[in-house]
Amino acid sequence: MKSEKGQSMVETALILPILIMLLFGIVDFGRAFHAYLTLDHAGREAARLASLGKSDTDIRNKVDSSIAGLESTRLRRPVEINKIKVAEGEFNVSITLIYDFDFITPIVNSWTIPIKDTTVMRIEN
Repeated sequence: MKSEKGQSMVETALILPILIMLLFGIVDFGRAFHAYLTLDHAGREAARLASLGKSDTDIRNKVDSSIAGLESTRLRRPVEINKIKVAEGEFNVSITLIYDFDFITPIVNSWTIPIKDTTVMRIEN
């Protein structure tokens, strides 16, 4: 029977990169999900202000204050604020936020994907 010294080291060397990529992927998924939830929250806050008739400046300031935990430089400007006519005398407001998300996983860390969130709310009269 031949010696099996070093077999476990070779097996570890083969499996370790896969495990590390899996770990980084899980972390990136968590970071992307956090970014999406933060954008969703900021969009709801901004749509609420817009439905109350606040100015575009107030709405953009609310977005900036609501994206804590994200890099504000990665939020695409300007924030889209659209009024949509639904029926006679009824309007909705739509807030669209787009955030450029960077991965930390090796190999794909040069990729940037846009995370987009659109919130629609009825304008109160």
